[in-house]
Formats: sequence, structure tokens, C-alpha cells
Amino acid sequence: MSETTHDGVLAERPQPPADEGLSPAELARKYGLSQSGARPSLPAYVAELWDRRHFVSAFSSAKLTAQFSQAKLGQLWQVVTPLLNALVYYLIFGLLIGTSRGVPDYIPFLVTGVFLFTFTQSSVLAGTRAISGNLGLVRALHFPRACLPISFCLMQLKQLMFSMVVLVVILLGFRQVPGWSWLLAFPALALQFVFNTGLAMVMARLGSKTPDLAQLMPFVLRTWMYASGVMYSIDVITRGKHVPGFIQFVLDVNPAAVYIDLMRFALIDSFTAHQLPPHVWALALGWAVVMGVVGFVFFWKAEERYGRG
Repeated sequence: MSETTHDGVLAERPQPPADEGLSPAELARKYGLSQSGARPSLPAYVAELWDRRHFVSAFSSAKLTAQFSQAKLGQLWQVVTPLLNALVYYLIFGLLIGTSRGVPDYIPFLVTGVFLFTFTQSSVLAGTRAISGNLGLVRALHFPRACLPISFCLMQLKQLMFSMVVLVVILLGFRQVPGWSWLLAFPALALQFVFNTGLAMVMARLGSKTPDLAQLMPFVLRTWMYASGVMYSIDVITRGKHVPGFIQFVLDVNPAAVYIDLMRFALIDSFTAHQLPPHVWALALGWAVVMGVVGFVFFWKAEERYGRG
């Protein structure tokens, strides 16, 4: 449209810009723009995570190799550390306090408990620091942040494999003959890994905003260990005693105790089925599924906030 100027010359009336009046969201849709660092949908996030599976494996292996690179014994400490812990617990609890009474094959019983609980303990502690301890990596590169807690849990699983070799040697030394029940160790360990990973993701999100949580967790985990039958048999201390129903329920459903007892049942002949809590496999599967799903979704919900602020 044209209009007449004061000197009688026709001129074109300026048109408003085509984008005038559009909201930022409408402009973004019009030009196909998306928010930088926005959280992807859950299916897309899972697909991205699967695409980074080789990175997860390589990162966990590199961390495991570097963990003891400055020590003269190197990777040997992966086995020596839990063995020394087991020795200390044997001297204090097994001999001085007497928790070995009524527990056949107490040393394999104790070492199994120490190794399995250390797996959960280390996974949780590593998960708590997964984001806050790797902010440089989080801020420099774009990748699904869940790679970090999963990598650290995978690192702990690989470290446990070294300990399991020593555990097998100890079992053979105490005349535990390999049998078909030993195969149950694999599903038990797989379920514990899923549980540990879900719990590590929960702690990774909480620890990303509250770094001081990493200082508190060792005390919480130590308390959890004392309640999980690592150094004593829950069945022996509760057998024939009037234990309040709520306390017995907590002891039975404690996930750390569930996975430890499943491994003992699989590997130690004297640890029989009557020492297991009721519906133990259902409990193990339930804890793994619930914690794995809840932990993953809980972590994903804050994906766009990691490394900011």
C-alpha cells in the first residue's frame, strides 16, 4: 500500500515485520529452533544412552585403571582392601564379640558379606560424587549425564570380579565344592547391579546440588552395613527370640541383606534355604526393578540442570 507524502510524491508505506507480535515460543517453532541443553524425552534419552554404551564401558575401565595407578601394588589393592576389611571384622566381630558362634563356615560367610556390601557401598559413594566430582566434563561435553553414575557402578562391578576370584579360592580352601547352585550367583549379582545403579542415580542427582552429602554418606552406609548381617547371621540372632514384627520385617526386606544372603545361599553349602527371608527372589527382583526404574527417571528429570549454577 502506498501513501502521498507532503510534497505530493507517492511512497510505499512501511510494512510491519512478518514476525512482529509472535511470542518466543512461536518464533522458535516457526524457525525450527530448540532450547540448548533441553531435557530429551525419556525414549530419546534411553536411545542416546545406548549410543554411548562404548563410552560408558571405556570410561569405567579407564577410571578403574587410574584408581590405583600411583600405588606400588597397583590393581592388587582392588583385592587387598576388602580382604583387610574382612580380616578386621573377623578379629573384632568373629573372635572378640563372638558373632561366629552358630555360623558354620564363618570365614566364607563373612568374606562374602564384606565383598557384596562393599560393592553396594562403593557404588553409592561413587554415584554421590558422579556429577559434582566431574563438573569439568559435564560442562565441556554434551552427553547423557546418566553415563557417569552408570560408568561408576560398572567400574565397581568390574572391581568386584577381582574380589570374586579371591572369594572362590577361599571357598575352595574351606571345602566348598562347586555345584549347580553356584550358577545362582549370576542372576543375584545382576539384580544387585541394577539396584546399585538405580540408587547411585538417586544419589548422583542429590549430590549434584548438595556436595556435602558425600561427607555424610559414609556414616549412613556404615549404619546400613551393621543392619545388613554382614558380620553376623540375622537368622541366628533372631531365632527363638521375641523380635518385634516391624524389626523382623525391616531385617527381611533390607535389600543389602537380601542380595548378600542370596550369594551366600548360592556359594556356601552350610547356608541353607531356611536362613533366607520369605520370597527372597521376589524381593531381589522387586528391589532391582523399583530402584532401577525410579532412580533412572529421577535422574533424568533433572538432566538439563546438571553442571549449571
